[in-house]
Amino acid sequence: MSCDINRIYEDYDKDNVRVLVDRVWPRGISKEKANLDHWIKEIAPSDSLRKWFGHDPEKFDSFKKKYKEELKSGEQKEALDQLKDIYKENNGNVVLLYGAKDEKHNQAVVLKEFLDHQ
Repeated sequence: MSCDINRIYEDYDKDNVRVLVDRVWPRGISKEKANLDHWIKEIAPSDSLRKWFGHDPEKFDSFKKKYKEELKSGEQKEALDQLKDIYKENNGNVVLLYGAKDEKHNQAVVLKEFLDHQ
């Protein structure tokens, strides 16, 4: 099983379950166009981690470690458990959606890695 990741602004595969993993709604996209199955706000990085990272590719390795630590407790752990259930129930036919411009350095990349290696 392997999930996909995609910018919410891009075209999508209707066969996959669509899960938004951003804390805030992406600018300029309607809920109708987003066509979400789930929006798991709580799985997003904390505000402080998100601001520290600032989508700086040079900080991504450190961001990844810190974010994985956040996912081990509190509401983020509960949200991760919810995402794992969605992933298993749909045999990995899930697409994680995000709004960031950088396709290689964002929380969806970390979550995909986490799901694909469980």
